[in-house]
Amino acid sequence: MQTGVVIGTVVATRKDERLIGNKLLLTQPVNINRKPVGEPLVAVDTVGAGIGEFVIYTKGTAARYAANKTDSPIDVAIIGIIDSIDIYSDVLERE
Repeated sequence: MQTGVVIGTVVATRKDERLIGNKLLLTQPVNINRKPVGEPLVAVDTVGAGIGEFVIYTKGTAARYAANKTDSPIDVAIIGIIDSIDIYSDVLERE
């Protein structure tokens, strides 16, 4: 699982029929400080996320299982909306 921020929606009038009925969201991967990392991804939304929300997403086979569509061409799925994260930075600073 990884973290990201929903930055937009994707509308595709023509797509694989196995994707019909799925909400597609543009998700920007972010690091622990919510800074962008890498390129945005198109993700199937399984939890009702919205623009600007901090989310958990998964990739690959886990994404298809999360969307309950194991035979679909899904590579990324949003599986949670993050309410808060507690980071104990002193643990990271230990040697």
